[in-house]
Amino acid sequence: MSRIRQLPEWQALAALDDAALPLLDVALLIARDEYPDLDPGRYALRVQGHASHLRRAVERESRLALKMRTINQYLFEEVGYAGNHDEYYDPRNSYINEVFERRLGNPISLALVQMTVTREVGLPLDGVSFPGHFLVRLPVDNGVLVMDPFNRGRPLDVDELRERASAHLGGGVPDDDALSQILNPASNRAILVRMLRNLHGVYQKHGDWERAVRSADRVLRLLPDDCEALRDRGVGYLEIGHRAGAREDLQRYLQRQPGAPDAGRIRLRLIEAGLQPARLH
Repeated sequence: MSRIRQLPEWQALAALDDAALPLLDVALLIARDEYPDLDPGRYALRVQGHASHLRRAVERESRLALKMRTINQYLFEEVGYAGNHDEYYDPRNSYINEVFERRLGNPISLALVQMTVTREVGLPLDGVSFPGHFLVRLPVDNGVLVMDPFNRGRPLDVDELRERASAHLGGGVPDDDALSQILNPASNRAILVRMLRNLHGVYQKHGDWERAVRSADRVLRLLPDDCEALRDRGVGYLEIGHRAGAREDLQRYLQRQPGAPDAGRIRLRLIEAGLQPARLH
């Protein structure tokens, strides 16, 4: 039986510094929206169990790269965590409890498993908000080891990193400085927001506006001034018929972003819904 584990409250998260945001606990908080009976202690114990299994083998290795290889072999080969290539956009890939149970996930949820277990055994593994697929990085003696958790933690060399980045940068190949910037560690807040944006995108695409609104609202709990999430929640409110919420959110969005590329479309939607946007001064 797992020990009782208290998760943080959504309303407390905005005031926390990035470093103080508990990555696993907030990921479980996101999952509890969809799985209200979720037992957080069960998954904390899962991480500790993985770490306990690994600790002695990791300590036997002298080099960080070899320690990391040992961790990856255990997580991806023995335990069987894997990228869900067949159903990439299944929302269960973004809920960390489902990732632990099914051992299937998307790049960022698998990175979160890899990071929490690796940090538990004392290695400073960080996430990377890389264009396209989320990656992880570990400082090593001669630089940084970058890995792809969606593909069993496979290491990526500089040429492949440039090629992957180029596909999302209009074909431009990043130089050393630009690539170094792209590979900067992602904060806990950035990781959690990216998980929520993934969920929003999936639910919006399938017209599940209640859950799309919830995902955008949770981004605003972490980043109260985020204009994109404010717009997304407002559009979702329109879709579900919450007129007051839609007007408030979309008016605020237009006031903050009057020159946004979608500002005209947003104004038109408000007018069509009988929610005349306020004049900007």
